[in-house]
Amino acid sequence: MIKTDVVIIGAGPVGLFAVHQLGIKGLKAVVIDNLDKAGGQCIELYPDKPIYDIPAVPECTGKELTDRLLEQIKPFKTTLYLNERVEEVKSENGNWFVKTNNGNEFSTPNIIIAGGVGSFEPRKLALKNIEKFEGKSIFYAVKNKEEFKNKNICIFGGGDSALDWTLELSKFSNITLIHRRDEFRGAQHTLDAIKKLEGQGKISIKTPFQLEKIEGDDEVKSITIKDDNGKTEKIKTDIILSFFGLVMKLGPIAEWGLNMDKKTISVNPNNFETSKKGIFAAGDICNYEGKLKLILSGFHEVALASVECFKRARPNEKYRFEFTTSSKTIQDRLGKK
Repeated sequence: MIKTDVVIIGAGPVGLFAVHQLGIKGLKAVVIDNLDKAGGQCIELYPDKPIYDIPAVPECTGKELTDRLLEQIKPFKTTLYLNERVEEVKSENGNWFVKTNNGNEFSTPNIIIAGGVGSFEPRKLALKNIEKFEGKSIFYAVKNKEEFKNKNICIFGGGDSALDWTLELSKFSNITLIHRRDEFRGAQHTLDAIKKLEGQGKISIKTPFQLEKIEGDDEVKSITIKDDNGKTEKIKTDIILSFFGLVMKLGPIAEWGLNMDKKTISVNPNNFETSKKGIFAAGDICNYEGKLKLILSGFHEVALASVECFKRARPNEKYRFEFTTSSKTIQDRLGKK
């Protein structure tokens, strides 16, 4: 059981800034996110597109904003539990008990839900009984590339993830890249490198094909793909990597007994607490009169929520507001001399 002052659900910009606001108050937090990297929608939906409404930053991409926020919270040495989803939240001895799908357990007086419009989950292959292969021969993300060495791998998808992993895994495995269209959506320089490898006979590209059938008992042995004209091909396969994008689901949050308004959580705008004491919501997932779905609004929301978190985590201490420019305590926490 891990004890912490705050559990933050969501590692997007709002969740990351919550770490900063809690950290300068001396509170320790952990961050849990279903994705394999920090950044939330900024990374998944517009990593290279410009954002123009971050105060004092005329223009930055989603990736640049995420990188700056990660740099900003470095002094607090916060643990990010990525590729992990909160499955259970329950009240326990005046605190909240939080358990993830990976079996990690936390005890905390405060939870901040900064999960955007829900957790991102991979769009799964649309074949019957696919579940028996998932996690053994079928994967929707690469956590440890060493596990994919010296394999016959079929990669499905036409975006950056499919292209990037085709390029990377081709260094030590036999790769077949399969896409339902002739055109790819990924970065041109990556596609050029892949086409070069295809020309050298180091990888195989199959377009326009889709998955028709999987053969194997507990593990994949081969697959059959079919093109638009009904032509089929059978390919010896050990591993299937599927990168068909992400879908957003509210997930278990909908079952936690919070006041829900459609797919958002109603909060008190004075401190962004939900209908459950000690559970807060900020960012796109929260709802209150006058709500604006802007990143800067989320920053404001976690700033106020962090004050209430301090009061709950330090009930015997009086909260004193301090400016970062004049507080030696805050500057020490930030590692400033």
